[in-house]
Amino acid sequence: QVQLVESGGGSVQAGGSLTLSCACTASGSIFGTYAMAWFRQAPGNQRELVATISSGHIIYYSDSVKGRFTISRDNAKNTVYLQMNRLKPDDTAVYYCAAKRALRVTYDYWGQGTQVTVSS
Repeated sequence: QVQLVESGGGSVQAGGSLTLSCACTASGSIFGTYAMAWFRQAPGNQRELVATISSGHIIYYSDSVKGRFTISRDNAKNTVYLQMNRLKPDDTAVYYCAAKRALRVTYDYWGQGTQVTVSS
């Protein structure tokens, strides 16, 4: 059973930075084949895709975070990161890590989420 464990959430003032980490229990060779993503969900809102990184390191960002957030992965550590800079109160949400096996359309595995709170 593959598990994803997020860490790095917390409270920060607007303009500050946080780095989220997501550790995957899959073996290194398998982790490298997964597409990874960060989603977020604010109270009362639907879950929103924030960023993705493919097994080939192709990256996508939502317009709301482009230029402020950076997604990366370290296959040697089975970990994906989300560096968040110039945070805004609108970034306040629970952030979830997700993994998708090759050729799958939907994400197969999800973390438990980590809270990010940005105060003005």
